[in-house]
Amino acid sequence: MKYKSALHVQKGVDHPPSINPDILKNGGRKRRKKYSVVEYVDGILSGNRTILSQAITLAESSLPEHQEIVQSIIEKCLPYSEKSIRIGITGVAGVGKSTFIETFGLHVTGEGRKLAVLAIDPSSEKTRRL
Repeated sequence: MKYKSALHVQKGVDHPPSINPDILKNGGRKRRKKYSVVEYVDGILSGNRTILSQAITLAESSLPEHQEIVQSIIEKCLPYSEKSIRIGITGVAGVGKSTFIETFGLHVTGEGRKLAVLAIDPSSEKTRRL
């Protein structure tokens, strides 16, 4: 009886490409859809979180063309903000800011209202303004 050597390497399976071919078609980056001011406003008012997050990203941008778009978005959204309440919470580490926000948020949403939290860490290199 003839034995096959254990040292023989079998062909195996072809590996899939390590780069997504769709990314290569788009020049290396997936392009985000550019919305008009009206599309941003409609998306924000309808509760579209993706469009809201992209509008916030525009607001954080220092590019002049982004700032113009953001100003228009804010102007068109202001008439819908008459019933909104904005509060600011600040304090040193460990005083219970997060606990308060969670408790307050549960109270607000428990009444069937909507709540948004925008958190900024002033010690962060990205958010610190000197």
